[in-house]
Amino acid sequence: MDNLKDPANPSGPVISKNWKIHVDRDLCIGAATCIAIAPKTFLLDSDAKAVILNTVDDEDQNTIVDAAKGCPVAAIIITDDKGEMVFPK
Repeated sequence: MDNLKDPANPSGPVISKNWKIHVDRDLCIGAATCIAIAPKTFLLDSDAKAVILNTVDDEDQNTIVDAAKGCPVAAIIITDDKGEMVFPK
């Protein structure tokens, strides 16, 4: 996949704008809710785990939070540039 934000760390953590976004691959079950909500940010890899796309910066940050909230296993962790939790709180 050549469309990843960080090919060495496909599920993050990656920096987008003033946020750090990370998908916990141990928690991710490949439900794909995140992709339905934030298709510019997330995609499933060949292991059916969410990875972060290089178009993440084009996604509205509220949409990314909605995608994290939509994850049935809360596998998406977002922190701000001060290390404060954006989601989950």
